[in-house]
Amino acid sequence: MKASAFWIIGVLQSVALGFVVYLVFRGLNMINGSSVIGADTQLALSIALPLFLLLTEYSMWAGGTWQGRSG
Repeated sequence: MKASAFWIIGVLQSVALGFVVYLVFRGLNMINGSSVIGADTQLALSIALPLFLLLTEYSMWAGGTWQGRSG
């Protein structure tokens, strides 16, 4: 149960973070009037950052260091 809850919440969190990152860069492009970063870089960052954070959280959770657990 805990593992499935972790994946459900983790994936939702990552999708939301990716969407926010995408919108921030899109907003910067609109404010600046020109491209701050390219569309390919924007898409790569919107995918890579949340994926990295999800994997980091999973390694902490699976390793037992999450919430003070040891072992």
